[in-house]
Amino acid sequence: MRAEIEEIPVAVERFLKGSEGAVKAAAAALAAKNPQMIATIARGSSDHASAFLKYAIELTAGVPVASLAPSVASIYGAQLKLANAATIAVSQSGESPDIVAIADMAKKGGALTLTLTNKLQSPLGKGADHAIDIAAGPELSVAATKSFFTSIVAGLAILAEWQDDDGLRQGLKALPGQIRQALECDWDALTDVIDGDNSLFVLGRGPTMAIASEVALKFKETCGLHAEAYSAAEVMHGPVALVDAGFPVLTLAARDAAEAACLAAAEKLATGGAAAFITADGTDKSRKLPFVATGHPLTDALCLVVPFYAFVEGYARHRGLNPDQPPRLRKVTETH
Repeated sequence: MRAEIEEIPVAVERFLKGSEGAVKAAAAALAAKNPQMIATIARGSSDHASAFLKYAIELTAGVPVASLAPSVASIYGAQLKLANAATIAVSQSGESPDIVAIADMAKKGGALTLTLTNKLQSPLGKGADHAIDIAAGPELSVAATKSFFTSIVAGLAILAEWQDDDGLRQGLKALPGQIRQALECDWDALTDVIDGDNSLFVLGRGPTMAIASEVALKFKETCGLHAEAYSAAEVMHGPVALVDAGFPVLTLAARDAAEAACLAAAEKLATGGAAAFITADGTDKSRKLPFVATGHPLTDALCLVVPFYAFVEGYARHRGLNPDQPPRLRKVTETH
């Protein structure tokens, strides 16, 4: 897992150098289709990557994005009307039967189908109108890291071309060097606080909400730790009742329009006694974790997962666990 985390900047460079033709073709197809909505198809970490792309597309292109439930096709056999839509399927393996089933259903329903995958010759890749190789390379540890990251980079690259967004293009170009900086960010301050509890909250807003979901999943997968992701707004509507003195709360804030709201939530929880950490400046009661400010709100949010990955791999070992072989997990989960 550690080797794969450290390979993330190399994988991003590999994707950016080798994907130009496929990215431009997918973007041109989106421009020609002019979809009224986009549906995402994924599970697990890939679904969190899709959630990130949902925010990116809605904020950049103004097109609504929704997640399709695979069981609609694989279990219930329904056919959705998608003639005015495009779909983005995200899967490292491209092999899970229920993901393939709903992608096939979407194509039959008239959707323009895009796939982001590490295996172009998989059933999902071969069935798509446009399949983009995320170029993560072999991923051997069970917990997905570089494939999560490069799936998002691939989606953002298509979005940048589709919307002719030079700022996002430049943000992606600068990303490999910024990832290397993020790998040096030390989040070990979390260790003692998390050691004292068996549960924690991970908060975000907008794109960082997707990152919070990925962070919570990785705590469960690699550390056997109960972690739940919430919106920094939604946590105040009920879940806050669980936040007693010393309860760990990690808030992921990017340099975007939601930063102030995330900081306000972290400060409020810290004032109430939570052991609150946040990736932002201007803290008082909460504790700042180091981050890399990338200069673009989307890549800034994405970079936050890098120091976390580095931390959680080491923290799993601190707990006496092997993050490369978490119990009861398989690399390809063949759900139906």
